[in-house]
Amino acid sequence: MAEKSKLWYLENFNLFKELPKKSMEKLNNITSMQEFPKSQPIYFANEPSNSIFFLKKGRVKLTRTSPDGKEMIMALVNPGEVFGEMAYVDDGERTDYAISVDECLICAISKDDFRHFVEENPALDKKLTKLIGFKLRKFSKRIEDLVFKDAQQRVISFLLTLAKSYGKRVGDELYIKPFLTHQDIASLTACSRQTVNAILTDLREQGKIKFDRRKLIIHDEDDLQKLLK
Repeated sequence: MAEKSKLWYLENFNLFKELPKKSMEKLNNITSMQEFPKSQPIYFANEPSNSIFFLKKGRVKLTRTSPDGKEMIMALVNPGEVFGEMAYVDDGERTDYAISVDECLICAISKDDFRHFVEENPALDKKLTKLIGFKLRKFSKRIEDLVFKDAQQRVISFLLTLAKSYGKRVGDELYIKPFLTHQDIASLTACSRQTVNAILTDLREQGKIKFDRRKLIIHDEDDLQKLLK
């Protein structure tokens, strides 16, 4: 990976936009870029929080394991997003696992180097505080969905959230590519894979969505939203 390419990737993260060229060059020197194959652990729970990660390509899932051994997906990370950022404010151990969903290109920086970098660029501290607050609000909404919504509502709410964050609008339709496996959706919505399959199939038969392994199409966002009322 050429250094010029790494710098280009870093410059395209929203977190670092508007930083002066000299700061970006320093950031380039204190970060490393690494490729991960599909289904590769990036870090484990209970290990020290020593690094912060920036995802350029692919997707990463953040998971925890329940006492009975079931995987629970806490969040999905998409290109241009930060993960492991709690290392910036917490010196404790990781509480989740990070695993690549696809082939990934990831930039990493040690938390100590990043803290020094933020001290030299104080505008970043405010951005990070907003980022952490935003993620906590998203997590809180997920907990509310799990507590107060039935299985169908949880799946529909997840699809709408996914579309809002990553969908591309074409006319009245929303396209999400790539889509997730039914098992991943099940882990994100506290349903069984069979339940997710039944709900998605029913929504497709109603003409509200279309999906395959590569994409999801929501034909009418407002129409799907009505099922949550």
